[in-house]
Amino acid sequence: MSTVFKEITKDDFTVIKEIYDHYILHSTATFHTEEVSLEELKEIIPLGHAKYKSFLIYDRDSVCGYCYMAPYKKRQAYDRSAEVTLYLRPGCTGRGIGRKAMEKMEEVASANEIKVLLGIITGENTDSIRLFERNGYEKCAHFKGVGEKFNRVLDVVAYQKML
Repeated sequence: MSTVFKEITKDDFTVIKEIYDHYILHSTATFHTEEVSLEELKEIIPLGHAKYKSFLIYDRDSVCGYCYMAPYKKRQAYDRSAEVTLYLRPGCTGRGIGRKAMEKMEEVASANEIKVLLGIITGENTDSIRLFERNGYEKCAHFKGVGEKFNRVLDVVAYQKML
C-alpha cells in the first residue's frame, strides 16, 4: 500500500486535533502547553489556500498524520519562503512516511514558486532534526533557551532548504 496525501478539509480537523493533542500533552515537539481548540487549529493550518497547502496523510488506508506549509512571516517580502510542519501518529514513524511528506511539500512548494523551505524544531527533537537533515535541510539558526515546557528550558533550531 502506498502513502496518499489528501488536501485537508474543514471536516478533518477533529483527527488533526487528536494527533496534535498527543504532542501537546506528551512531548516538546510543540510549544503549546495546553490543548488547542478546533478554531485555533483552523487559524494555524492553511485551508484551501492557493499557495500554502495542507494534507492529511494516509498510509495502509488509515490517517497516519498531517503536514502543511504556512507563510514563514505574514509580510510580502517573505512570499518566496514557507515553513513546513509535519506530525505523525505515534506508531507511524520509522516507515518512510516523513520522507514522503517532505518530498510532497517540496513538490508543492516548487509548483507554487516557493524557493526556501524552513523547519522550526525544538532543539531536543532529534527525530525531526534527523528527518530534515536526511532530506537535505541545513541548520541555519539556533535559538537558546527561548521556550519552557514541562519545567525545562528549551532551545529551538531552524533548518532550511533552498529549492
